[in-house]
Amino acid sequence: MSFSRFRNLLLVTLLLASPAGVRAQQPGEGAPAWQVLQYDINVSAGDAAGAERTLTARAVLTVRNVGTGAGRTLTVRLNENAKIESASAGSQQARFTPGKDARVKLLTAQLQLPANIPPGSTITATFQYSIPLTTNNGLASISPEGAQFLPLSYWYPTPNTPVAPRGADYAPVKLTVGGLAGGDAFVSTGKATGIGVYEQALNSQPFFVTGRWETVEGGAEARGVSAMLHQNPSAEERREAEALIALAAAARAFYANLLGPAPDSPIRLVGVRRGAGFDATGTLLLDHAVFRRQKIDSVTATQIADAVARLWVGGATPVEGEGAGVVREGLSRYLALLFIEKQFGKTAAEAELTRMALLYAPVAERDAPLAKTSPAYDTYFNSATNKGALVWRLLASAIGREAFAGVLRAQFGAGTPRAVTLASLRERLAETGGDRVSRLMSSLFDLPTDTDLLVGLPQPRAGAWVSNLRNTGSFDVEVTVEALTDRGERLTTTARIPAKDFGEAQFKTASKIVRVEVDPEKLYPQTNYANDVAPQGPGTMEAVEQARIQLGQQPAQAETLARAILARIPSSEEARVVLARALVEENRLDDAEREFRAALDSPLPLPATLAWSDIGLGEIALKRNRPADAAKLFDDAVKTEAEYASTLAARADRLRAEAAAGTPPAPDGQIKAAVAALDAAIRGGRKAEIDAVIVPGELANFSKGITGTQPEVWQTNVLRTDQLGPDRVAADVTLTARTLGQDRSGPAVYVFARTPAGWKLSEIPIFEVR
Repeated sequence: MSFSRFRNLLLVTLLLASPAGVRAQQPGEGAPAWQVLQYDINVSAGDAAGAERTLTARAVLTVRNVGTGAGRTLTVRLNENAKIESASAGSQQARFTPGKDARVKLLTAQLQLPANIPPGSTITATFQYSIPLTTNNGLASISPEGAQFLPLSYWYPTPNTPVAPRGADYAPVKLTVGGLAGGDAFVSTGKATGIGVYEQALNSQPFFVTGRWETVEGGAEARGVSAMLHQNPSAEERREAEALIALAAAARAFYANLLGPAPDSPIRLVGVRRGAGFDATGTLLLDHAVFRRQKIDSVTATQIADAVARLWVGGATPVEGEGAGVVREGLSRYLALLFIEKQFGKTAAEAELTRMALLYAPVAERDAPLAKTSPAYDTYFNSATNKGALVWRLLASAIGREAFAGVLRAQFGAGTPRAVTLASLRERLAETGGDRVSRLMSSLFDLPTDTDLLVGLPQPRAGAWVSNLRNTGSFDVEVTVEALTDRGERLTTTARIPAKDFGEAQFKTASKIVRVEVDPEKLYPQTNYANDVAPQGPGTMEAVEQARIQLGQQPAQAETLARAILARIPSSEEARVVLARALVEENRLDDAEREFRAALDSPLPLPATLAWSDIGLGEIALKRNRPADAAKLFDDAVKTEAEYASTLAARADRLRAEAAAGTPPAPDGQIKAAVAALDAAIRGGRKAEIDAVIVPGELANFSKGITGTQPEVWQTNVLRTDQLGPDRVAADVTLTARTLGQDRSGPAVYVFARTPAGWKLSEIPIFEVR
């Protein structure tokens, strides 16, 4: 699962909550409020064979009353399917009242405490409970491949959820997992202090993943950093793991220099098949495909840099209060971009910032103020991360990077006695930056985004060229304005545009100015970036999509559009790949190869850039009658697993190239037998028989849909198989079916997992049966 898909899954989960659900967790004046100081959880994650798909656990919470009144009850929230068998407060059995928090769709348990707990006092609460699991997803799963429970599955009891005004609970964690199958291991955050025991002294949230890995340990400067790959990795996978370990170690050293000594916590990069992109206090889940890529990509590098930054931001120093997301998510992302700039160059960091600005703009007009945003809002992850990072960069620019870093060192350095809040951070920055910075923060944090910077067509005036500027926002801006002359020269000037007013930019040149752009660095979060340029054209993302649409029918037009984007944004990998693909369509192979190799030579390419460049170079090799070389390039693109479109294209092209080379690999016989069993079960139409050939908990909708439509014909032809790991195999297939009287056919990809009962269908990542 990609990082974006994981974020979307979190978003769907959190959208179940509304601001009304937030109010349910809002303590009133004179009321208690509970903060977790320690989690101690002992868990058994069901039967690995899938016969008993139930998590059982005993959770001990040490909590403090941080409210303004004494508390006689403690309410915790837990997965809505949980069953609490017993509870105790302190050393005494305690009565509890179960209920439902309908707004966030969670079970509640109101625990009766043995006495009033005054403000500032602590108590322990213990819960024995179980959670049956019906279907697997990226947040919670139990299968023969392992178990996985992430915080947003709400698998452990806790007083506060992410939509609470104080935010979710973060605290030191001790986690013990028992009942593992032979050969299985489990991983969490913190140090392994015993068999099946992890302890994290920093602030974190409980989670765990079980499975079978081979660990690559870092040495020397990378000591304490490790990567966990599937068993029996290839030499190439081990080399990529070592490169990622070195990157994480470099990030740790960078932040130690910036913020103070590194917190005492291991860093783990854990290969998983679902939930990729999640991180907690030094442990980051990465898709297994990351280790199969030919070089480090921008998404993975940013995730690693982000995860390491959060060892300081929220880990060693807790982050609390309203607006915590813009600190926890946004500040850590800004720090990650500082590391990207240091490690890969300014161009790579600017490319990331530009992408973040363009991702944020579509939600800007309906976004909540940063100081008020929480996961209850559907714009939260986009806003807190992307706008948040842009805002911290703007403030660092206004104060000066060194002064800004000094404030962060004081707030997040070793020995910091208190939690950081957005309010406390603003107070320190205002002391450093003065009234101007204080006013700027009021606009950036307390108001919705209303800034839109516009630039007019350049006009000659008194020996210079002048462009009118407009600022629709509620605060003054000082921006760079860049012009391009008819001779290809780039000129820059600075301009001040008052709030809700006009300004102008002057360029003293005799050459004709053909294009002008305001704020080319995208320093300011805006509601619209398309009108930053004159003459105005479609926005960058829209222009790239238009160019892609033209590829098949009008490649010359696609080339023109792509070159126009590159003239404006030379670092646009998306435009460069479209340009190269257009040149292939025009049969200008040398030019296309040069552009593809330029894209691959980017210091930090996107995953899609890696995949489409390999596909393009493979197409060129085929046209030059080198099918074996083409097959290798298409295979590299398949292993990249960048996104659906490129993976679909790469798999089809690989089959074509291998056939042309006369070297198609024979499909695995056991997988062919498993496919035949699946076909027979589907044609039989009995749900029990279909479920028997599918990994328990997987593909519930597929099983239900097949049973409901009862295909008259269902015949699968296995073309090729790929070993994804010792216990996972992907199969390229073609499928012929007739359902509800309609004939359908097309390619698909089945993924099978080895279980105690043999190979079973686990996943269908591609299904193009039409």
